[in-house]
Amino acid sequence: MLTDKWILDDDGNPQPCTDLMTWAQWMEHSGKRRILARTPIPTHSGKIVEVSTVFLGLDHRFGDDGPPVLWETLVFVDGDGGEGDRYCTREEAAAGHARWVETMIEREKLA
Repeated sequence: MLTDKWILDDDGNPQPCTDLMTWAQWMEHSGKRRILARTPIPTHSGKIVEVSTVFLGLDHRFGDDGPPVLWETLVFVDGDGGEGDRYCTREEAAAGHARWVETMIEREKLA
């Protein structure tokens, strides 16, 4: 059975979850386990910039063909989310997080 709901196993690997209550309880209690990385970016402007990458728990491919999209990186400026990307695997998400951190550091140097 196909599902749009996913949880992480004890090793941090996504596993499909067809039971709504199991998924909802896992999401409620997963806390920091869903956070892959959070990186504050030093700024000269006084703005607070952070790059955050998390496990979404829902497939954000939304029915299109292909592997599930389960991870997301967002850039927050003063608490507001803006730019970012989504990924299918933990490895892609970690690499994407690193790219966004590098991008935001470079942007800050140019500011």
